[in-house]
Amino acid sequence: MTRILLVRHGESTWNADGRWQGQADPPLSDLGRSQAAEAAMRVGTVDAIVTSDLQRAADTGLILARLLGVDHVATEWRLRERDAGPLSGLTRDEIHARFPGLLADDPTGFVPDDDGRPRWPEGWESDAHLWERLSVALTALARLVPGGDVLAVSHGGVVYALERHLGVTGRPRLSNLDGVNLEVSEAGEVTVGERVSLVDPTHTVPIESDRI
Repeated sequence: MTRILLVRHGESTWNADGRWQGQADPPLSDLGRSQAAEAAMRVGTVDAIVTSDLQRAADTGLILARLLGVDHVATEWRLRERDAGPLSGLTRDEIHARFPGLLADDPTGFVPDDDGRPRWPEGWESDAHLWERLSVALTALARLVPGGDVLAVSHGGVVYALERHLGVTGRPRLSNLDGVNLEVSEAGEVTVGERVSLVDPTHTVPIESDRI
């Protein structure tokens, strides 16, 4: 089994502004770069580092690699964040105004579908589609680094979708540089372990801008 630590990137400029990102590509903030440097002290030894191709994840991985002495950082587009469609770039207040009833905390009231889920607009990437590409990426990593330790820098929505797909519920929202331990077989079987935080909680805040 390959051990994969799947972590969220450092704070981006849109995280700081409270904007939902999806597959938009804002850079790390100064705090995000500091978080990545702090996280390097808690990662330990890894055999490989791979990141999403979005710059907030890729740059987090580059900072970690430099401080951990890892020579090469691979990018894997299948680790990128969920496509948020027309919600990308919006704050929660803007979403409430443009898509009333969509979110559970809408002050005018939540209007779910028949299964109690949000009525996501056209362009929103489903959990099923996200899992389809993510599972390919995780299986490829297990085959490339069999029995090894991999640090994968990805996004909050990716971790949430993975946990939901595998029946893990009731966990708190992720802050930047939080992650989850996984074990992945070369056949693509995934086992979810404990959550981890690579940054002192006093150096970050829970991100409420992309509850996806």
